[in-house]
This record gives sequence, C-alpha cells and structure tokens, in this order.
Amino acid sequence: MRVYESAEDYLEAILVIRNRRGQVRSIDIANELNYSKPSVSVAMKKLRESGYIEMDADSSIKLLPAGEEIASRIYDRHQTLASFFTFLGVSQEVAAADACKVEHDLSEETYRRIKEHVLRTMATGRH
Repeated sequence: MRVYESAEDYLEAILVIRNRRGQVRSIDIANELNYSKPSVSVAMKKLRESGYIEMDADSSIKLLPAGEEIASRIYDRHQTLASFFTFLGVSQEVAAADACKVEHDLSEETYRRIKEHVLRTMATGRH
C-alpha cells in the first residue's frame, strides 16, 4: 500500500509528540504541523481506517505497528538527513527544513549511502 507524504508527516509528528509528551491528541498534531484542527481530524480518520493509528476513548492517539514502522522510518531519515546537511555546514534550521522536503522522495540507495557516511563520520569524528 502506497503511503502518501502527508500521511508520513502525520505519523512522524505523532511519534515526535509521543516521545516528547507521552500522550498525543489531535490538537497537539495541529499545533506541531501548523495545520487546522479540521484537517487533522480528517487525516486521523483516514489513518485510523488504514490501520496506522487507534484513538482511545479519551481521544489520545496511538500508533499501531504499521504506523510505528512508517513513523520510525521517516523520523530516522529526517534525523540522518538533518545531521548530514548540518555536517555540510548548513544551519540547523535550514537543515531541518530541507530534511523534511527530501526525506520522502530520496531513493533507498541514496539514503543508505548518506546514512553510512553520517555513521562513519560520527564514529571517526572527522569530516
């Protein structure tokens, strides 16, 4: 099943908020992504129907295994790419913004090579 970029962004946001705050609600996602609450509600319905999230009676959102896998993959890509761009001398703000743009479309081969480079650079401490 093809997961669209917007769904990946929502799932990644849920992961980030959960890691930061422990609990995630739609309003938290709206604030994190600067989206309207109605847009987030529509997206949460689609993610729930697709089996990526579940919502408890208290409206807290939890990632299901399929959603967790996608969120973790996208978050890892984001972190790796932001680190790589920062290593190249890009400011942290620009590196984070650019990582958001690139994380969805970069081929797996190119991503693997960048990740290997970042890990190698971090291990040796050299450029």
